[in-house]
Amino acid sequence: MLDFFTIFSKGGLVLWCFQGVRGPAATAPVNALIRSVLLQERGGNNSFTHEALTLKYKLDNQFELVFVVGFQKILTLTYVDKLIDDVHKEFRDKYRNEFQQKGALGLLNGTFDFKEDFLRLLRDAEESSRVRAPTVMKTFEQSLKSQKTVKCMIETRGEKPKEKVKNKKNKSSKKEGAEAVTAPGKAPVGEKQPPAAGEKEELTKDEILQKNREEFFKRHMKAGEKSRSPKPEAQKEKGKKPRVWDLGNSNAKVLDYSNSATNGSAEACPVEEFDPETALGDRNREPGRLYDLEYESDDEAEEEKVIQNTSKPSTKKGGLGGMFGMLKGLVGSKSLTREDMDPVLEKMKDHLIAKNVAAEIAVRLCESVAKKLEGKVMGTFTTVTSTVKQALQEALVQILQPQRRVDVLRDVMDAQRHRRPYVVTFCGVNGVGKSTNLAKISFWLIENGFSVLIAACDTFRAGAVEQLRTHTRRLNALHPPESHSGRTMVQLYEKGYGKDAAGIAMEAISYARNQGFDVVLVDTAGRMQDNAPLMTALAKLIAVNAPDLVLFVGEALVGNEAVDQLVKFNKALADHSMAQTPRLIDGIVLTKFDTIDDKVGAAISMTYITSKPIVFVGTGQTYCDLRSLNAKAVVAALMKA
Repeated sequence: MLDFFTIFSKGGLVLWCFQGVRGPAATAPVNALIRSVLLQERGGNNSFTHEALTLKYKLDNQFELVFVVGFQKILTLTYVDKLIDDVHKEFRDKYRNEFQQKGALGLLNGTFDFKEDFLRLLRDAEESSRVRAPTVMKTFEQSLKSQKTVKCMIETRGEKPKEKVKNKKNKSSKKEGAEAVTAPGKAPVGEKQPPAAGEKEELTKDEILQKNREEFFKRHMKAGEKSRSPKPEAQKEKGKKPRVWDLGNSNAKVLDYSNSATNGSAEACPVEEFDPETALGDRNREPGRLYDLEYESDDEAEEEKVIQNTSKPSTKKGGLGGMFGMLKGLVGSKSLTREDMDPVLEKMKDHLIAKNVAAEIAVRLCESVAKKLEGKVMGTFTTVTSTVKQALQEALVQILQPQRRVDVLRDVMDAQRHRRPYVVTFCGVNGVGKSTNLAKISFWLIENGFSVLIAACDTFRAGAVEQLRTHTRRLNALHPPESHSGRTMVQLYEKGYGKDAAGIAMEAISYARNQGFDVVLVDTAGRMQDNAPLMTALAKLIAVNAPDLVLFVGEALVGNEAVDQLVKFNKALADHSMAQTPRLIDGIVLTKFDTIDDKVGAAISMTYITSKPIVFVGTGQTYCDLRSLNAKAVVAALMKA
């Protein structure tokens, strides 16, 4: 039973609607489809789920129409695909002249009486799904048994199957080869000659048992002789002794720099003397500003190529051939078909995968572009390649600009008005740069006038607390209390190693609320997405403390792994959350962006799979190497040949 069927234009004008059952209107699910699929260029799959409904849709790119059908997702309606195809064909054929002659005015002023036609098509589709051809039994000639002969199906008593005999022959081939070395006619010393064919039948059961025992003992005696070896050496002492280095210090207490009594005291974090230029990099920048990724235009390079090509003299022989070759790829006012686009889309897919886009995401993108362009009428002097490339660029830019934009400074000021700290939690796999980029974000927040408390919740990795303490000292050296009316702008809250991370985060948030800190940055331990106990602990930390922003830190070097990491992190957070609407990842921090040249596909993969924005981009080793994402710059690097 259908809930609704609606036909509307891509401009948002509803042409015709059918309400199947009494219930909520189709407005909410259709609006969700438009926001989440059509506007986000995710049309690779023609199915969409919204709450308890499943929506299937079809695009008509020639007349800019969308056909949507909705039904309960617990139902298995096999006729829906046939119905939507039949309705699409019937509606186009019935109102084709009106669309072609009047254009947009035909949509505004036209009256579409399509109910009787739709009900007829619905009845035909339902009846076709009920009528099923009866299953026909196979004839004897079609079965495998008919291919066997009578002789191969007869089994004599005591005869072994042929396959086992063949295997036995293969296993004993080496023994036969060894026997062939001995002189013909003479048996080896110490072994009996094989009995004749007539003797085999004369042996009794007792003689057969005795013979088998003798062969068994002989094999074991030979194996014992081969396995004899010199006396084993004295066993080494069990246990692992620690290695003592010549220039090292054997006292472990000297190496322990963690001190749980330093929370909140500025004296415990003395100002560290170091070269500020090594930590800041660019001294001519504007303090507190988050710059965009640099956009390098290729227009000049393209102009140089055009000039070089035009400057080459053309020969008379290739004059007409060059002209016809140029006109060969042009499309003159015809509708694009899938066959026209398949070669170009295949090259585009390989290009995206070479630029580090996950293979699954590249296939979905190409499918979305194909559905968007199929049936669309192209203008004169337009090539298929340029049309597909332009559509793919538009789709990539749209993907990198997700539904919700995260404005951290605005949210921090909103939390200030409510007199509470703004809490940000960082999570991700091992070695992606969570602590380093946390320090960069701390520096950016301090330059915008906000005080920061860093919660050291990585109680597993050796040196994690000391790394954050070093960053805290350097940040206080760059922004001493004297420059901020005697207020320490950044402090570290830590309880050492081996403690519960969720409890430390809760204590840090409470301490920040009492001391008047503006932002709390929670650093967590790196964990692989397949480690269930650690993922449970992360879900507990997020569920207990309810941070304002959960940032996934991922490196730009990954390809297909980015999809697996994000899907499993979100799944773990959803599975281990007790809330009705579980808290998932809110944004992404993309690190090591300066190491990948133009292979920027990880940005597309991460944004596509989560529909979440890339909030920060790490581009270097200094505190100032933090950027915001520039969608056009990423797409330009991605499409660069």
